[in-house]
Amino acid sequence: KPARARSTKPTSADDGLVRLNRYLAQSGVASRREADTLIQAGVVTVNGKVVTELGTKVAPGDVVHYGGQRLSMEQKRYVLLNKPKDFITTTADPADRRTVMNLIAHACTERVYPVGRLDRMTTGVLLLTNDGELAKKLTHPSHGAEKIYHATLDQPVSAAHLKQLVDGVELEDGPAQADEASFVPGSDRHEVGIKLHIGRN
Repeated sequence: KPARARSTKPTSADDGLVRLNRYLAQSGVASRREADTLIQAGVVTVNGKVVTELGTKVAPGDVVHYGGQRLSMEQKRYVLLNKPKDFITTTADPADRRTVMNLIAHACTERVYPVGRLDRMTTGVLLLTNDGELAKKLTHPSHGAEKIYHATLDQPVSAAHLKQLVDGVELEDGPAQADEASFVPGSDRHEVGIKLHIGRN
């Protein structure tokens, strides 16, 4: 007897099912790897039940909670800010000083956060996003992302100083070493360019 053709059910992708770790990552909570750790720790609930099994999938109507807050999969947003002086790189400041969040208040409706940090009086490009995986790749020392700084100094430096940066210096929180260090042309040795990939976790 010939076999009868069987109807196939839609794939999980068609059903809108998403792995829980991806759901957490797209909610801006953590990278996928970090999300796996949170799931195994039993701090994530789906429809009121604690889920610890990796690979669990959630449907569009499921309710996911973490840290007492209901999560939602947000569209990925990337805000590139030319940070001016006198703004704090943080999402909230206890001293009520101006933060970079004041500058992007109307940029998007999604919750974004700074990737890395620029000091209060430092100017430059700052990325803000809700893409947890990208933020992890850009900031964690294990990924070795290069960072380039243009530093303006209050006094001239010598070639020996630049060599010292490349050879390595000892800071309060450990050793640091620049990949490259050079004078900015026409700056009378008051401006230097520094490239490094080290980071502090």
